Amino acid sequence: MIELEDVSFTYPTGSEPALSHLSLSVPAGQVCGVVGANGSGKSTLAGVIADMAPRVTGGELTGSVAVAGRSTAGTAPREPAPPVGLVMQNPFTQMSGAKFTVREELAFGLENLGVPRAEMVRRIDRVVELLGLGRLTDRPPFELSGGQQQMVVIGSILVMEPTVLVLDEPTSQLDPDGVALVFEALRALEDDDVTVVLVEHRVEQLAELADRVVVLDRGRVVLDDVPRAVLTHPALDGLGVARTRYTEAAKLAAAESLWPPSLPLPVLLPDAAEGFAEVLAPTRQELP
Repeated sequence: MIELEDVSFTYPTGSEPALSHLSLSVPAGQVCGVVGANGSGKSTLAGVIADMAPRVTGGELTGSVAVAGRSTAGTAPREPAPPVGLVMQNPFTQMSGAKFTVREELAFGLENLGVPRAEMVRRIDRVVELLGLGRLTDRPPFELSGGQQQMVVIGSILVMEPTVLVLDEPTSQLDPDGVALVFEALRALEDDDVTVVLVEHRVEQLAELADRVVVLDRGRVVLDDVPRAVLTHPALDGLGVARTRYTEAAKLAAAESLWPPSLPLPVLLPDAAEGFAEVLAPTRQELP
């Protein structure tokens, strides 16, 4: 579905490439999480996949980029964009500002493409049900919370029926309630055949959602595996990527010889609960 081969990208004012000889393949239907320190190239990767870089940003792109079997590298601004939806950090910047209700906002892109009314209604109703937006459809978009607005943005993109959804830290400006809403929306896509690339620093939520996690450093892929393997990897200490609280708890226990080296470090709560239950079992048996 997404194929990047030996991709390098330098911004117009950049002295060093933001991406350097990066190769990445994401199959159809996969949720691929992307993490890394500030400046590691995460947003640039999102922009390249969505054909915003260099189409919109300018700059120099080399290598091969293909989405859904179609090459995007080097396309002219007048050529059609690839079947990719991009969700950015601030939902306010992706609202049209021209509509009075959420339902009208969801219809905005379809109206611009001249989609027949019956098809518009079908798509909007489907997305409203998929994301659980029914109670919001008659409300003004700018009176919603940040999390609700981000859900509307995601819905506005999904009605366009993209094959790939790229999200560039969509929860960075949201409170915990807003974060929960966005990840709830993303979980609703699991059976929707949408390929998702999610740039996100909230590793616990990412570990629950992603099929795979990629770590970037200086514009290159340095780790790429299932979430548990990546988010417990010793190399994370030098890559500016946080660990989950459950991994940190187990590491502290290991430092006190309370977590055996033979037991894998946990990433999520169920793993941690199971591991600590095993660790504490002998102690419980000794109690009178």
